[in-house]
Amino acid sequence: MLESFLPSRDGFAFVNAWPTQPAVVLPTPLGPIRLGDASAGLCGGMVFSALDYWHAGLATPPERPAPDDPLYGFLVRRLVDSWHVPAGIVQYYQWMSLPDGDRSFTMFGRRVLIERGVCWRTIKVQWPQISTDLDRGVPVPLGVVTVASTDPRDLALNHQVLAFGYSVTGTRIKVQVYDPNRGRRDDTFISFDTGAPTKPTTFEHNLGIGETLVRGFFRAAYTPDHVPGR
Repeated sequence: MLESFLPSRDGFAFVNAWPTQPAVVLPTPLGPIRLGDASAGLCGGMVFSALDYWHAGLATPPERPAPDDPLYGFLVRRLVDSWHVPAGIVQYYQWMSLPDGDRSFTMFGRRVLIERGVCWRTIKVQWPQISTDLDRGVPVPLGVVTVASTDPRDLALNHQVLAFGYSVTGTRIKVQVYDPNRGRRDDTFISFDTGAPTKPTTFEHNLGIGETLVRGFFRAAYTPDHVPGR
């Protein structure tokens, strides 16, 4: 049985910062989406690749790969895989377009629900699935929604991390994550309260995205792949 994932042991020794390289352009139902060049980050590729190495029972390579290194090509390919075109792109876009809290109105003294918000979808739908895997010792890639926008060009502003554990204090959840922007740190987290899922919820975090807010997150579709040289 594999040891539990731990960023200080199983994450990449280098952070998600790269020289300028050709952009990744994805054909999607929303039209071609330019994910930006490598200097904007390969977070999804690093998350998927680190998890691939963990599933293979292998240590991640210690050196940052050059653009002509097979590992670099693998990271870029896994970045594309992490967007799970077209379903994943559609999910990111839908969540970007949603309100934080539920949208509703009152008629004849009764509340009428129009649309579930990002917070309810995170807390009531996604989190139970994610925690079930974490309880089995299986790390879970997360698509982290950071923007409220209907502009497809803003898709690349979202982020990806890897959940590997969590703790519960009353109604508060603290999710331990591997964030490629933070490197091999075991103290990176996303924390939130589950007490009022229909209302806007604050997702506290120390992700390597500066002051950018986290609006919610969902489980990203993942299938293990063979790592370079295997």
